[in-house]
Formats: sequence, C-alpha cells, structure tokens
Amino acid sequence: MTFEILNRKKIYQGRAFAVEQVLVTLPNGRQQSYDLVSHLPAVTLVPVDRDRNLWFVSQFRLGSMDDMLELPAGVLEEGEAPANGAAREIREEIGKAAGELQLLGTFYMAPGYSSEYMHVFLASGLYDAPLAADADEFLNVRLIPVDEVYRMVRRNEIRDGKTLAALLLAEPYLMG
Repeated sequence: MTFEILNRKKIYQGRAFAVEQVLVTLPNGRQQSYDLVSHLPAVTLVPVDRDRNLWFVSQFRLGSMDDMLELPAGVLEEGEAPANGAAREIREEIGKAAGELQLLGTFYMAPGYSSEYMHVFLASGLYDAPLAADADEFLNVRLIPVDEVYRMVRRNEIRDGKTLAALLLAEPYLMG
C-alpha cells in the first residue's frame, strides 16, 4: 500500500504543537485531506525509589476536565536527546534526579492524528536535585507502592494513556 503526500499546509501554530492540513493520494488513487497534529517527541519516566515506590504527579488536564494521576513526562526541546530530556523533566516535575536512566521502549501517542513519539525511561537511584517547574504547571507529587500501582491500573483508577503504556513497558522490571 502506498500513500503519497501531495501537499502539507500549516493551519495553526501553537506553543506545544502545530496543526497541518495534509493532502494525500490513497492507494486507490483518490485524494484525501487529513488534519495532523505536528508535535515534538516527548518522554515519560517511571521513577522508582529504593523502597519500591513509584513517583507520580497529579495535575489538571483540560482534555479530561479533571485532575489526572500521571507519571512525570514532558516534551523534548528542539534537537534534545531523549535521555537529556528525561533527566531534565524528572528534576522539573518531582525534584529528583536519576542515578540511572534505562530506555524501556518507544511508541506513538495517537498516530491516527498526531506525530508525537514517546520515549519511556525507567529512572532509579533517585536523589534530590530540583529544577524550577514550568510556569504553567501546578503539580502535586504522589508516591505509591509498586504493587498498589498495578492494582490501581486493574481497577481503572489510572486513566492517562502514556502512563498506562509506560507501566506496561516497566512491568517486567518492577514486578519480576
């Protein structure tokens, strides 16, 4: 199956992403226009401390109109290596640095309409090393034992997609 991109036109540029209108020739020869959220790559961290607690943040999210329990995460800066972005984000969001960052996997957040590509890191050997939080972030940090986190997942108490995917990738390291 071949899809040919005929034209890309930026129709909106925001702080975190752009929206493009993309004209494509489909495998059957028809032309179709799609809206694409053009987004920088991002990172999600699974911070685990020596007492087997996972570090989460809770914050209001406009898309859900609710506070969401999430693993620390953030968008990479233009050209920033994923490991460097992960090291920065964990310090900004939970005030800790990781003695070790291990890449667990990568995935697209919502490839039907977005180019956002997520890198997931297990963060261990945590120690205090805070950086100033982003001006628009109001985070509450929560520590939850690993076993309780996976019970919460099964009870549908964690509803953030990137957090669920990251916990799935981390499960062999945390539960094995």
